[in-house]
Amino acid sequence: MKHFPSLAAIILAAGASSRMGRPKLLLPWKDTTVIGHLLAQWRELGVGQIAVVHRPGDAGLLGELDRLKWAEADRIENPHPQLGMFSSILCAAKWAGWAPGISSWVALLGDQPHLRAQTLRTLLNFHLAHPEAICQPEFEGRPRHPVILPRPAFDALKSAGAETLDIFLKLFPGRRVQCSIKDPSLALDMDTPEDYKRILAISNL
Repeated sequence: MKHFPSLAAIILAAGASSRMGRPKLLLPWKDTTVIGHLLAQWRELGVGQIAVVHRPGDAGLLGELDRLKWAEADRIENPHPQLGMFSSILCAAKWAGWAPGISSWVALLGDQPHLRAQTLRTLLNFHLAHPEAICQPEFEGRPRHPVILPRPAFDALKSAGAETLDIFLKLFPGRRVQCSIKDPSLALDMDTPEDYKRILAISNL
């Protein structure tokens, strides 16, 4: 099975989960937690490095990462998580811990455990065919997450004046391509307890 050693995965896990009412990354998923599933899934996909962006002093998440024996060297603290998801991506772009040889970064939402491995593998293979371009999956005519950023775009984040990822993607002068994938789970959000129950049912969990 093909691996992707030149790609790194950034798990964006610094959200407050305010609408869910409890930490989304710690919700049960299969025989582990959401964060446990994501880490295992991306290890199985064979990316070169996986890092988790987290809130300062997030005892629950950090304790779960300890339980999963996830190295502290692959954890990125976002000191200002209240600024939103894009602030976590900026922290990752400015982080000095990336391994040599990484040339592209996959920014993935921490609340998408329902994405199928085949969907993600299709996107990663698509990026390998367009290594210089920003890549996103497309479903029902709309770009979705996760987003793959090649080095020029990732480096540009360090001095980005944009306030959101969408604005950055629109302003960045590099090429941007979309991979059409017929996977309805790309359109699902897991923001509320009702969302979680529905996604569990759809995922046959």
